[in-house]
Amino acid sequence: MNRIFATCAFLLLSLGAFAQAWEEIRDSEEYIYGEGWGPTVAEADKQALATLISMIATNVSSLSQRTLEVNSSGSDVSEQSQFQNSVQTYSQATLTNTKQIVLQKGPEAHVVRWMKASELDKMFDQRKRKALDLVETAERAEEKGEADVVLRNCYWALTLLKSLQYPNEVTYRDGNGREHVLTNYLKEKMDETLSQLKASCVGQDGNDVRLLITYKDKPVSSVDYTYFDGQSWSAIYSAKDGCGIMELAPGYTDAQVQLQFEYEYKGEAKSYPEVEAVLNVVTKTPMRRATTNVKLEPQKKEKTPKPKKGEVVATNTFTTNSIEILQPPTAMGKEAKNYMPVVERVVAAIKQKNYQSVRDCFTDKGWDMFRKLVEYGRAKVLDSKDIRFFEDNGSVVERGLRMSFSFAKGVKKLFVEDVVLTFDGTQKIDNIAFGLGKTAEDDILNKGVWDQQSRFAIMNFLENYKTAYALKRLDYIESVFDDDAVIITGTVIHRASRSVNVENQSTISQEGNLIIKKNRQTKDEYLKNLKRCFERNEFVNIRFASNDVMKMGQGGESYAIQIEQDYYSSTYGDKGYLMLMVDINEPTKPLIKLRTWQPEKDPEFGLYGPGDF
Repeated sequence: MNRIFATCAFLLLSLGAFAQAWEEIRDSEEYIYGEGWGPTVAEADKQALATLISMIATNVSSLSQRTLEVNSSGSDVSEQSQFQNSVQTYSQATLTNTKQIVLQKGPEAHVVRWMKASELDKMFDQRKRKALDLVETAERAEEKGEADVVLRNCYWALTLLKSLQYPNEVTYRDGNGREHVLTNYLKEKMDETLSQLKASCVGQDGNDVRLLITYKDKPVSSVDYTYFDGQSWSAIYSAKDGCGIMELAPGYTDAQVQLQFEYEYKGEAKSYPEVEAVLNVVTKTPMRRATTNVKLEPQKKEKTPKPKKGEVVATNTFTTNSIEILQPPTAMGKEAKNYMPVVERVVAAIKQKNYQSVRDCFTDKGWDMFRKLVEYGRAKVLDSKDIRFFEDNGSVVERGLRMSFSFAKGVKKLFVEDVVLTFDGTQKIDNIAFGLGKTAEDDILNKGVWDQQSRFAIMNFLENYKTAYALKRLDYIESVFDDDAVIITGTVIHRASRSVNVENQSTISQEGNLIIKKNRQTKDEYLKNLKRCFERNEFVNIRFASNDVMKMGQGGESYAIQIEQDYYSSTYGDKGYLMLMVDINEPTKPLIKLRTWQPEKDPEFGLYGPGDF
């Protein structure tokens, strides 16, 4: 009985202390608070947090003299409202400095969430650091000629600044040591990038217009765009290695088409919850240079000078900027005539959608892949004029067939892909793959310290790997992963301190300014999750950019590949770095021993390597 009285007395004293603290918070201007009620403490706390964030928005708005920009109507009211909405995007993940008082647990729970007004700066500092991280990523991308990454990260950083109290007080020091007001610097950087993107018509077949898109006078590695087709604005189209397409409405008669380069990248912000939340509540910042007109008269193709006697000229697909110009394994001459009729039949069948007519051109495995290829979105042949054939490890490989694939559900998107066909000894197509981008190709082919066969084995493996995800080939993915492979998958959450522990099934770690929930999966678990991913997505598409390849051990053909990856699907998109440790001692039977993913390079240690595991 004494214990019961003591417990009751303690609870009364505690409640009295909480009530006294609550009165002090409520009556003082030093604090900002929000109250919440609900049937449970958790629901009341959620309401209290929402009210607190609303009070923060009101409090900050009344103190701030914001000069970032006003909307097109010239009204400060709309901009101020947008700022209040953007402050609403701060969540429990970012408000780490709030405190809680439970005034009543039931039957009607009453909870207070509060913070010191002086702590507001810490809340905004986290978002400012994220914006600066995005700018640094854009700077690195500019050095590699990745126009889409520059635009995306600059715009996302500019958007995050809209949720800061004093955005024009944020400065940035560039690589030359010059300091800039960040809002101005970002707009100038985007203007500069957009001014160096050029789109021109290089051919037209009916309503289909082929485009050449360049960045700094070179074919752009990748960039997204939309255009007005004569009736409405198109879905998002994605150009690859300078090649793009426009599909105009029937009867289009204008001499030019309005095209707009993408820079908001809303569909890819899902892996960055803070960015996505702010993008959803603020008005899109117009960028005048993003819009251009494309004349429909195709440019005259410059004549390529004939090589002098004895001079070796590399094909476009394999030309590099290095001193060494590496040729494909063996470019075929007269023998190509045995394979060209097959490719011409396949191209005609795709154009006419008469697929069954070319069943005899494929092995059983090749036919299964072909059916998946033509079912991968709305398949269309863009270009088959530069087809070439090469001998590689006993097979004949076709390169130069370029196709587009468009999707209408979820995130509407069109991709351009180079389609690589591999013939077996019976002159039938036994394998189909999407070619690597020019940047990824060059990074591999320029590894002069390894023999030519090894370099092409690595390239073939990566092409088959990325294609397996696009065509949802679980059988191939199962075959290339070792039964005991270490498989680390990542999910972006929020900020925390770094730790790495692959012994645990689930690990939280920091990389740059993000928190990644890392899951170590068995091969079976990974395949089951991947199967669910394939089932819920109309499409999956992987783009590889710059990469680094390291040979493992003293002998044999084992390599660690660190590669930049853009991942797209109809429900999700992200950009990150993939590491694969693969055994290619048998080039036709590669085996992955380790697979990891991280969203960005860590400022301290960069990318994970095989030595980290």
